[in-house]
Amino acid sequence: MGFGDLKTPAGLKVLNEFLANKSYIEGYVPSQADIAVFDALSGSPSADLCHALRWYNHIKSYQKEKGSLPGVKKPLSQYGPAGVEDTTAAAPSAADEDDDDIDLFGSDEEEDEETKKIKEERLAAYNAKKSKKPALIAKSSILLDVKPWDDETDMAKLEECVRSIQLDGLVWGQSKLLPVGYGIKKLQIGCVVEDDKVGTDQLEELITAFEDYVQSMDVAAFNKI
Repeated sequence: MGFGDLKTPAGLKVLNEFLANKSYIEGYVPSQADIAVFDALSGSPSADLCHALRWYNHIKSYQKEKGSLPGVKKPLSQYGPAGVEDTTAAAPSAADEDDDDIDLFGSDEEEDEETKKIKEERLAAYNAKKSKKPALIAKSSILLDVKPWDDETDMAKLEECVRSIQLDGLVWGQSKLLPVGYGIKKLQIGCVVEDDKVGTDQLEELITAFEDYVQSMDVAAFNKI
């Protein structure tokens, strides 16, 4: 269960695949879960494990304040694919629950009153939900310029690393390569973000964490939607 031995190539591969569509080990912010997994690594993942490398560099920046991150550390085996303990044995069976809920001496009148109360609560909740207008979500369209180190940088791999960043409220768009000079090309890529969830500073921190490929990132255009 979990990632296995994170000091082996097999364990790192499982971690990389697990982070392919996640920014953190649990939830949407850094937590003690990330620190527990980070501490189990012997060092930085290799560049071909771009998802694990992106996460590693990001969590590395929190080492000085790791004690203040939310959550409680659990055993390493409880993180990762199916990394949770089996609690079904301790849970009461459905038959036991049904037996506990049966009131052999209850009256039909009490049952009718309870049913009526449930219906009224559900109706009130439905009417409240129906009356609420959908909240307007503020979004922005951003165009980013991502510059490589030199003309020998693998731009396809660079773009793969950038697109590997998955955040709640972030959608990647189209991209193209533009010449900079001396045979060097930069990656220009668009994205749409929810303003309350994703910021340009966060994107810059995550993108420049791929230091084997990325020299810098600039915002070429920023428009509210």
